[in-house]
Amino acid sequence: MARPECDVIDFSALERELQGAIEGEQRHKRENEAKLRAVSQRVSTYSEFRDLVLTCHLKPLEKTDKDRAPRKQPWNPVAPSNR
Repeated sequence: MARPECDVIDFSALERELQGAIEGEQRHKRENEAKLRAVSQRVSTYSEFRDLVLTCHLKPLEKTDKDRAPRKQPWNPVAPSNR
């Protein structure tokens, strides 16, 4: 006779495993596309190829991201401010 604790399914663990598998598949697809782009661009060195693949998860900034963000450092900290 089967033990009752063996029949219980841990849905939260199953959900975490599924999310991990989905993220892994997305990462693999993103990196493969970056590799194909790097090869088609005919990068000159392996380090350039590697850098393109390692940074494939980054997304470009939108114009609104830069416009509304507070500046943390002035362009020229030595020059007097224009206040």
